[in-house]
Amino acid sequence: MTETAHFPLMLAGSDKRSATYTKVTSPFDDHVIATVETASEEDIEQALTTAHALFTDRDAWLSVPERIAILEKSVTLIQEQADALARGAAEEGGKPLVDSQVEMTRCIESIRLCADALRHEVAKPVPMSVNAASQHRATMISKEPIGVVVAVSAFNHPLNLIAHQVGPAIAAGCPVIVKPAENTPLSCLRLVEIFHQAGLPEAWCQVMLPQNHDIAEALVTDPRVAFFSFIGSAKVGWYLRSKLAPGTRCALEHGGVAPVIVSEKADIPRAIPALAKGGFYHAGQVCVSVQRIYVHQSIAKAVAEQLSIAAKEMVVGDPLSGKTEVGPLIRAGEVKRVATWVQEAIDEGAELLCGGTTLENHCYAPTVLFNPSPDSKVSQAEVFGPVVCIYPYDDVEQAIQSANSLDVAFQASVYSQDIDEAMMMSHRLAASAVMINEHTAFRVDWMPFAGLRHSGLGTGGIPYTLEDMQVEKMIVITSKGIQ
Repeated sequence: MTETAHFPLMLAGSDKRSATYTKVTSPFDDHVIATVETASEEDIEQALTTAHALFTDRDAWLSVPERIAILEKSVTLIQEQADALARGAAEEGGKPLVDSQVEMTRCIESIRLCADALRHEVAKPVPMSVNAASQHRATMISKEPIGVVVAVSAFNHPLNLIAHQVGPAIAAGCPVIVKPAENTPLSCLRLVEIFHQAGLPEAWCQVMLPQNHDIAEALVTDPRVAFFSFIGSAKVGWYLRSKLAPGTRCALEHGGVAPVIVSEKADIPRAIPALAKGGFYHAGQVCVSVQRIYVHQSIAKAVAEQLSIAAKEMVVGDPLSGKTEVGPLIRAGEVKRVATWVQEAIDEGAELLCGGTTLENHCYAPTVLFNPSPDSKVSQAEVFGPVVCIYPYDDVEQAIQSANSLDVAFQASVYSQDIDEAMMMSHRLAASAVMINEHTAFRVDWMPFAGLRHSGLGTGGIPYTLEDMQVEKMIVITSKGIQ
């Protein structure tokens, strides 16, 4: 029998062994993958003390060339281990291997983008010599690390989310303490170990799984934290923001209930595969997953039936199989919750076109509901499961109003071959990004990624996060030699 892997605390300057640990299990068959030591209040204090002391010693800061070299070496090392990292992420997170491999590719690209962003970073000087008071003066703008970063991450993209939170911190020159998701900490630990192997001193990136929520909150809300990066539920994110120490800046990335509007002028054969992918990718456990599809009544039932056919054809099962398209939900409790929401929608008048069944190994069949009540949970809140709802509409203005009616707003999409119609709908949708003839979950890692309303605060994406983790310092030079 293979011995279960054990991951110690990633606490700089200490070989301390924690007396407590947590088990990391497969969401598919519950087998124990590894054990991970958990951090006490004293461990958190030590990590913060180390990180803060590092930042306050300006002579210890990593230079830009050093940071670029670390990031580039990391890319090389990650590429060498890409297959194992992707398989590990699929095993602990349940995302199908084919999709975890895509995530691995994005993770590599994200870290490469961090190095590239440093090379192309510019700061625009503030104009001087434009009036008597500013005469004989010029300005220089430099960028400095903001301070200690605490990053709290989510389970659904255990490789690329860490790249988006830790990569920019390394690029900015910030000491960073990471709290990975309890369900998927191994990918984070493996990536950070690679950063260390690439030359990043251990003190610059520490990884902690706190023993309880109170200790985690103490980490986040400590006054030595300069920037808080959070990816997770809105309830937790907004709560933690309310507890931050004065002066701590933050970026929050929560979920949405992503809307799609499909016009009668849409290219339906091209739309169906994209909508199926956007709705059922990673079993719907994506913050911008397709959930609410408003379809013109003349084609609504046909679109729903075609999407149901696509859903039924998807292979559901073991995430480590190269054939699997939809894996398990992250926890058994989530399967029960999704099943309850679907049954409630049916009881409230929705027509079940496919799915609606709990499968073995914490899987749930890809589900299509036709015309749920606007008051059903599946219409009002993020399902975070493989469930897509289709609503027929007569008037596009009503469809837009319904799409915009919730307290969340993130990414949306429009399907139409009429460019004027598509642009009109795009401009009227409440969203930070609208995809035309593409599903709502489309993303590349250099684009802005921003939740609006309750969906988040600030803008994600490699260059935007890097900007958040820096401060601009202006130096004003006075000299009679300046005209």
